[in-house]
Amino acid sequence: MKNGSILAFVLILASCTPREEISSIDPVNWENRKIEIPNPDSLASGTTYLSVYSQIYSQTEHRTHDLTATISLRNVNRKDTVYIKEAVYYDTHGTPIRNYLARPIFIAPMETVEIVIDEIDREGGTGANFLFDWRTSFESNPPLFEAVMISTSGQQGLSFTTQGVGLESVY
Repeated sequence: MKNGSILAFVLILASCTPREEISSIDPVNWENRKIEIPNPDSLASGTTYLSVYSQIYSQTEHRTHDLTATISLRNVNRKDTVYIKEAVYYDTHGTPIRNYLARPIFIAPMETVEIVIDEIDREGGTGANFLFDWRTSFESNPPLFEAVMISTSGQQGLSFTTQGVGLESVY
């Protein structure tokens, strides 16, 4: 009976553990960034594509290796704010997985904000990507979007980066 009690206790304790996020942003920081875009018609707008790899092939096309991805949204302007309207994450097949923004956010001059796709989040697959819709003043530089993918196992590690490609811009 003692073993049964211990097992029951362990099961109860395990069921009380909060569910761990598998892909994240800093919710406190991003909640404070929500904004109504001022005078949106007076701003330049654009869409940027960013390839992100949550998995890569290893040895054959039948074996994959999971990666952690850090997605950086960078405002490269010294004086002007950048507004991000959408940050939509897509899987290999082009199916939207999630939009990280319920409302637009701002990124202050020279600031970087990040999204982390955890190594255990395999939803994106080998061909995951983001589309970012953004706005900034006509005199400003467009934002820079980068991804750093990394994984380690024992003493082995791999990492690589990707940069966003502008698809549409209205200046």
